[in-house]
Amino acid sequence: MIVMGGIIGSGIFINPYVVARQVHTPLLILGAWVAGGVVALLGAFVYAELAALRPEVGGQYAYLRDAWHPAVAFLYGWALLLVIQSGGMAAVAATFARYTVELTGATVPQWLIALLTLAILTAINCLGVRSGSNTQSVLMILKMAAIAVLVVAGFVFARAAGHGSGPHGLTDGDPSLLLRFGAAMTPVMFAYGGWQTASFMSGELRQPGRDLARGLMFGVIGVVTVYVLVNIVCLRVLGADGLAATTAPASAVMQRAFGATGGRLIAVGIAISTLGFLSQSMLTAPRVYYAMAEDGVFFRAVGTVHPKTHAPAVAIALQGVVAMVIVLSGRYEQILSYVVSVDFIFFGLTGLSLFVFRRRIAASAGFRTPGHPVTTAVFIIACWVVVAATIARAPRDSAIGLGILGAGLVVYLVWRRRTLS
Repeated sequence: MIVMGGIIGSGIFINPYVVARQVHTPLLILGAWVAGGVVALLGAFVYAELAALRPEVGGQYAYLRDAWHPAVAFLYGWALLLVIQSGGMAAVAATFARYTVELTGATVPQWLIALLTLAILTAINCLGVRSGSNTQSVLMILKMAAIAVLVVAGFVFARAAGHGSGPHGLTDGDPSLLLRFGAAMTPVMFAYGGWQTASFMSGELRQPGRDLARGLMFGVIGVVTVYVLVNIVCLRVLGADGLAATTAPASAVMQRAFGATGGRLIAVGIAISTLGFLSQSMLTAPRVYYAMAEDGVFFRAVGTVHPKTHAPAVAIALQGVVAMVIVLSGRYEQILSYVVSVDFIFFGLTGLSLFVFRRRIAASAGFRTPGHPVTTAVFIIACWVVVAATIARAPRDSAIGLGILGAGLVVYLVWRRRTLS
């Protein structure tokens, strides 16, 4: 349940339509979600071994720094602030806004709702008001309940859609098929985001070599099952064409089953769970900014913790402001490309670091990645294929993220020269 809670956020409620707009047949749509689950499972195994090999460090920033170079770790932290974490927050806030409009029928622009949501949650977290474990458990139950209601409604109460207008000319012989499938993996992998954080609970387990592996395997398989079921329901009720035509697929399915009341019911569950997921996600990345400040490659103020509230207020505020700027800069689909094109570069590099640490550190009795080096290589290649496909299908949006990443190298060199002088 911990692993599933770290993965299931807002993506599964909205990303199915983004996938359907890339690959227009049910088989390819479902295939993309299964393929994404396989990549997530392989990646979770890699991160589990990295946590076992280096339990005293933990965290992707430290893996990249120690395996490659401090510059690589800085670029990750730089991208986390300006692209990955803040962009993910912007996308989740956009989802919250979309379902809030669906629920209330408000005429307020969605971007404004997303902006206000980020501003309020940033202010609350800066004051040190954090969600307790009981609250997060309730929110997890709400997410699972919303998904369960959606699946049951789609199978039992909603009428199946017709076959639609076909695959829009996309056939097995279409040379763009592979490119489209790769681009469909962008929203899929965004929805699976979170599997990489599961490895950081290894220090809390009595037998991490056994328990973490089981938790990761069953947790990710559980998420894959849930995601595939949701997509089967969406395809059954809306059809491939109908799924591609709506930007709120969960509400569309519930409306087919129970009318307007059903749409409002699912919107409530999604909005609340999305809000909780967004609030909690604000507190994870500041650990990286703190590590950067400790390494002397970022503003010292960003690494400070308020003496009374114990909240990294400066880091949270900075991250919130960046997320608000991203909300204003583009649509939901654009944000996905912006985030994934950069995020999966570092996933691949982190997977590659396992080869480095295996050469440096003697084998232990801890967790070992099944099928290494083949499975690890597959994970690395899959990550970089997703990056390439995202760039090919959304070059402008990807270029923004990659440009920010490139600028980070210049900033690092200037910062190091300033530190050493």
